[in-house]
Amino acid sequence: MITLTLLDFPANIPLQEWSFDRQTPIRVGRATDNDVVIDNSLVSRYHLEILPGNLNQSWQVVNQGVNGTFLNEVLISRSPLPEEGFLQLAKDGPVLQFKTPAILKLNKTTEPGGKKCNHVGNATTNLFCIRCGELLSPIQKSIGSYQVLKTLGKGGMGTTYLALDSMLASGQSPLLVLKEINADLVEVDKAQELFTREARILQSLEHPNIPSYYASFIDQGKKYLALELVHGENLEDYVHRLGAMDVAKAVTWIQQVCGILNYLHSRTPPLIHRDIKPANLILRHRDNQIVLLDFGAVKEVGTPLQTKIGSEGGYSAPEQNQGQPCPQSDIYALGSTLIFLLTGKSPLDFYTKLEHGYGFDLQGVPGIPTFLQTLINQLTQEQPIDRPQTPQEVAQALDFYLQNPS
Repeated sequence: MITLTLLDFPANIPLQEWSFDRQTPIRVGRATDNDVVIDNSLVSRYHLEILPGNLNQSWQVVNQGVNGTFLNEVLISRSPLPEEGFLQLAKDGPVLQFKTPAILKLNKTTEPGGKKCNHVGNATTNLFCIRCGELLSPIQKSIGSYQVLKTLGKGGMGTTYLALDSMLASGQSPLLVLKEINADLVEVDKAQELFTREARILQSLEHPNIPSYYASFIDQGKKYLALELVHGENLEDYVHRLGAMDVAKAVTWIQQVCGILNYLHSRTPPLIHRDIKPANLILRHRDNQIVLLDFGAVKEVGTPLQTKIGSEGGYSAPEQNQGQPCPQSDIYALGSTLIFLLTGKSPLDFYTKLEHGYGFDLQGVPGIPTFLQTLINQLTQEQPIDRPQTPQEVAQALDFYLQNPS
């Protein structure tokens, strides 16, 4: 038997696991007919094969990927596998941890020979030991049944934590996100309303590109949400790190966001997210899909407006900034988000007075084809009625561009 675990590298957080007990090759790659499918642009369709071993011969790995395979950071073409280690599919590509029976039979905190594991070889960023799986990160504090490992972020509304929950059902990751409302907002009616609404709406949603809701609770007078942890990088950080995106990639990402918005806008009553922006769009590591975060500003169409919310940086539509959001406000944000992805610059850098009112002047901007300049202009019209009315219309226009690039 051999077990392969896809890791969120370098934190080494397990994302997905496969176990094989057979005498035929195990194929790994991007194509859907592989035994282990990893949807990542650096991974070849058929990237590597793992050949079964026996009592007298170890398992073998054979590279077939154009970007190479690294066994414990060494580029290989064919090599025997040690009892445990890491396979990286391409430089900076996804990482698979492998373990063979001798390792799998060990107790959680022991190493080969039954000795207590000393956790040698772990990077300082590792949350769990690569040898025994024991938690390495110190517990900062406990909140109810959750143990906080680190703070992920702080904002005007609250703080988010990475937490561990040993009470989750078998098969679920024990890692999750805790959202805590700021102490100075606990008695503020608007903050309470937003928090309660976010919990209620998230509990009602079921979409693969929206984090799962686990629970909401009060601990020592503070309100918390427990949500699925999405392993990935938000598009704001991604673009700041790598620069402006390839047009086809950016368009594909916006199409995925259109799919999420179509789900939200088709609810009864329709839901307006009100905070579409690169920082709230996560590129999930395990499948390169976009996940939409932060439902703290979400509003149901037809309900009284008790809070006026707008994103900074040019992502909010004019009517939303005036306290009158509508579903087409999210459409507006798609256009300004596409500007950021294609240029690596804030949409406000292109916002100016035009012949009729204000808008984004993209004429002659490198990296934005003429077709997309026109589409972005339509998405960001000052009046909601002048924009595409549904996410499906936007997705269809983007699909037309991908089939007819110019």
